[in-house]
Amino acid sequence: MSRHGEDDKFWAVLVNSGIAVVIAAGIVCICSLWIGPHYTVWSAGMAGQAKLMQAEQEKKIMVEQARAEMESAKLRAEAIQIVGKASKEFPEYRHQEFIGAFAEALKEGNVQQIIYVPTEANIPIIEAKRQVSTEK
Repeated sequence: MSRHGEDDKFWAVLVNSGIAVVIAAGIVCICSLWIGPHYTVWSAGMAGQAKLMQAEQEKKIMVEQARAEMESAKLRAEAIQIVGKASKEFPEYRHQEFIGAFAEALKEGNVQQIIYVPTEANIPIIEAKRQVSTEK
């Protein structure tokens, strides 16, 4: 074969490859024109579903928090009722509770000064007068 025949084959292969590349590029462009809008609609739908699921999850969380707060409030009410009953049945209960809270405040360093107030029947004595006896 001659050199000219090989050049013709080379150019034929090159032209055929170029045509194949142009056809492939055209197919890719046509597919992207068709797939692009469909993908946009699909991705928007998926984003909407994700937002909906997130909103539902947040709603469930809020409902569970409300239930927990309600249960906590019921338990606090029961505790207050028990403490009230105990303080009625045992008057010294409040006194012991105060002493415990005072001791805790002393331990934490929240009390800087202690003032003793003299009392009589748990009523502070505001004035103390000296009684002068007239008898001698």
